Amino acid sequence: MKSQLQDELDEADRNYFDVVAFTHADIDHICGSTEFFELQFAEKYQGDDRIKIKELWVPAAMLLEDATNDQQQDEFVILRQEARYRLLEGKDILVFSKPKKLMDWLIPKLKERGLSATARDHLFIDAGSIVPGFSLGTDSVEFFCHSPFIKHVDDGDIVRNEATLIFNIRFHAEGEIYDYLAVGDTEWEVLEDIVDITRYHDNMDRLGWNLYNIPHHCSYLALSDEKGKKETEPKPKVKELLLEGKKDAYMVSSSKPIPDCKDSYEQIQPPHIQARNAYEHYLREVSGRKLLVTMEEPNASQPKPLEFEVGRYGVTYKLSSTTGAAAIVSSKPHRAG
Repeated sequence: MKSQLQDELDEADRNYFDVVAFTHADIDHICGSTEFFELQFAEKYQGDDRIKIKELWVPAAMLLEDATNDQQQDEFVILRQEARYRLLEGKDILVFSKPKKLMDWLIPKLKERGLSATARDHLFIDAGSIVPGFSLGTDSVEFFCHSPFIKHVDDGDIVRNEATLIFNIRFHAEGEIYDYLAVGDTEWEVLEDIVDITRYHDNMDRLGWNLYNIPHHCSYLALSDEKGKKETEPKPKVKELLLEGKKDAYMVSSSKPIPDCKDSYEQIQPPHIQARNAYEHYLREVSGRKLLVTMEEPNASQPKPLEFEVGRYGVTYKLSSTTGAAAIVSSKPHRAG
């Protein structure tokens, strides 16, 4: 992955990313990041060979996680230090949700600097808000924050999967709107909260999706607390969310292969075949196109990163055939008239 990111930067003739978002601090989501990116808080993480982050996006929980003395060199602690540094400096960061626990830490630090308690308010983004800095008119993309909520940090212990970043990413192309529901490692209770809150605020269009990022590596816990024998039965509001899919939509599971065999049905850790069966069920219900598993494409022996384009042909999944020629599977919009 590092080499692919470096290749993309070389092609663009730049040494930075405009935005880097960490959905949460689990090792499988941050591994290697502190070796690849330049971090502002310490010279040891700087140098010409490191990639700069113009703006860092993190959930509030990442700034608050406890760490033991033995964990001070762990990557989640290093990223916590970077996020805290940027927030205190007041630049190059957005923090999603503004829980009391974080303000209890931040406000005394600001006062030590002679700053007001509200001096960093512009760096916080609440759930239910459009993230500043991007617009459909100028950039053809916008980010609507679904989660985390304040309660994910203030109500009890921090649970990374409850406090993860979840976005509706909306694209404008050729006069059409396309929606990518980017869901981190979350579970069904959070998704039901999102459906409830989104409906309450009359933002149901933000639940529609042409592309759905299946949560938690295709764990059944993102659908229900019961795995099911052959197929997981989603909780009612999770089912509503799945039925918000648009014609010719895609689902993507970032996971190991999920073969339909006896061993898969008995597997304890994700991915779960019962969950895959459920997602494919609801993808058919909305006349979706395909569920793609990252470690199965184009085949399980030589998986490659998935690429989608949004343009004149709608949402398109690009793949390489066995001959090496490029192919495109499209999701072309149906226009009136």
